[in-house]
Amino acid sequence: MNTTQTPSSSASLTVTHVLASLLERLEHSVVPVGAEQYRSVVNRLASALKEAEPGLELGALLDTHPAAAEMYENTHYQHAGLCRSPLDPALAAERQARQAIERAMRQPNQGNTHGQS
Repeated sequence: MNTTQTPSSSASLTVTHVLASLLERLEHSVVPVGAEQYRSVVNRLASALKEAEPGLELGALLDTHPAAAEMYENTHYQHAGLCRSPLDPALAAERQARQAIERAMRQPNQGNTHGQS
């Protein structure tokens, strides 16, 4: 009777899910939302996201709630966008950008000789 039970991951994500859904509703509301109400939801969701264990359940929640996913990325900024984004597409985009820059640098600057126009 005196033992403390730790809530399961699913149980703790239930609250996070409710908060994430509420944030989505506030974000897309056509009726103006009070700043205090918005701030309260954001603060509670931020706290819940800090406590949430990374995994498939959290990933699914964030995939279905873009505003919560953005908050999660912002609160885990020390991972520089890698906390949810797959590395391969990011690396491929960086390589494509580098190739485009190299091609642009190789092309002669037509119509402009020695920095004069």
